[in-house]
Amino acid sequence: MKIGIIVAMEKELRLLLPLLTNEESLTQEGFTFYSGTIARHQVCVMKCGIGKVNAALGCSAMIRLFEPQLVINTGVAGGTGAAEVLDVVAASAVGYHDVWCGPGTIPGEAAGCPRLFPAAPEAINALKEINGIKYGVMASGDVFVDSPETVSRILEIYPDALGCDMESGALAQTCHHFGVPFFCLRVISDTPGRVSDNGAQYESFWEAAPQETFEILTALLSNL
Repeated sequence: MKIGIIVAMEKELRLLLPLLTNEESLTQEGFTFYSGTIARHQVCVMKCGIGKVNAALGCSAMIRLFEPQLVINTGVAGGTGAAEVLDVVAASAVGYHDVWCGPGTIPGEAAGCPRLFPAAPEAINALKEINGIKYGVMASGDVFVDSPETVSRILEIYPDALGCDMESGALAQTCHHFGVPFFCLRVISDTPGRVSDNGAQYESFWEAAPQETFEILTALLSNL
């Protein structure tokens, strides 16, 4: 299977690239794509950059150039309170927490799109034999969530949200547009839903983040 894997930041990319074998790179349309194999699959890895616009541009370029049969977004996410730092969260669905298109529309629903973008069923099934993963909604928007008050607002829209990030919504919408299955698998880096100063948590996470945390991706790909 041809699989695209997208992260937002250089720190995440450095943790992910060691999983690739037979690595090659190509720079095109302003992005660098790293091709290779993971668990017998032909894989293309890229860093899209932080935020919705970067995510949509990067994902569109990957789909045009690489034609993946599945796109996986991985990296880190803030926790809403139901998951601990270093917990792995599989998004059963992804939704925007910063979108409202006006009267008569539902908060979180982008124009012409479902309110929630469901996870690729094949990816969810591939995780069934892997223990310790938490499942729930990933809430996405163009803001670094840094306060319990913001988390409370997000939970009013998505009561079962486990994490929040800045890219998965745009990635899911782009994949929806192109008809490509999408899946988001993230690691909780900090818990703004529990503490008022999650910045320190976020910075220390990168010192303690084990390479093995991202290797759960290998187990997922092995089961696909």
